[in-house]
Amino acid sequence: MSILLAVILPVFLVIGVGWLAAKRGVISEAGIDGLMRFAQGFAIPCLLFQAIATLDLSENFDPRLVGTFYAGSFICFLIGMGGARLLFGRSWEDAVAIGFVALFSNSLLLGLPITERAFGPDATEANIAIIAVHSPFCYAVGITAMEIAKARGGPARAIPAKVLRAMFSNALIVGIALGLVVNLSGLPLPGVVAEALDLFVRAALPAALFGLGGVIARYRIEGDLPTILFTLSLSLVLHPAIAWGLGRLADLPEDAFRSVVVTAAMAPGANAYLFASMYGRATRVAASSVLLGTALSVLTAAVWLSLLT
Repeated sequence: MSILLAVILPVFLVIGVGWLAAKRGVISEAGIDGLMRFAQGFAIPCLLFQAIATLDLSENFDPRLVGTFYAGSFICFLIGMGGARLLFGRSWEDAVAIGFVALFSNSLLLGLPITERAFGPDATEANIAIIAVHSPFCYAVGITAMEIAKARGGPARAIPAKVLRAMFSNALIVGIALGLVVNLSGLPLPGVVAEALDLFVRAALPAALFGLGGVIARYRIEGDLPTILFTLSLSLVLHPAIAWGLGRLADLPEDAFRSVVVTAAMAPGANAYLFASMYGRATRVAASSVLLGTALSVLTAAVWLSLLT
């Protein structure tokens, strides 16, 4: 209970305040949309840029860390896609969108603040290394699979261009890429630019968490409950279990191991719904999974944290 109150509950209280404000009409849908555009289009890319630009890649970018997390993530994507197709009879396009829900855990808005509150600011370097690869990896997998599903029987030569175009129109990926350029080049940032970045970074997580609550307030859990519960079992149970097993096999350092398991245990992120909406496939499953998964992760995250401490 102390873990729940001290670590997880404050994060979900901010989400809850956003949800309540939207439900009560204190802030309009347009206001929530504007806040999320600010958070996802400016503040969070600045946070990722700053984190990647200053990250010690040689020390923190461990292939074992990335391999452990993303092996579990990809396995859940395959099981989610296969289950949606074979168990629930969904079309291949729907199956890809449902698999993406199991693939895209909320590494940034939930995993990062929960790890920081549980283990301290110095314990999040591994989270940043995971986040640096998260959007590029997940969108590359999801978009490639969706374009293959859509192009069944058609030419495959246009797929790589579509994947790259979709990825680099994403502000999060642009922020990561620019941060990597600064990191590798050693270019110093002017003081005034660094101070402006700090202002954006301090606003990023509170704005995004509040906005996430407002977005969730628009949806309700309806229909497709067996599919939703199947997908959430992959996100909240199987992925962290795989991460735990592979992390121990890879002999990850304790800080990295905790970051991998906590991040893997997070609910599907809002990007799972955005991906489904982008293609108009399985949007109800994606939205309901984000909503129910975020609520359930209050309890499941507490269980995983209690095992880690």
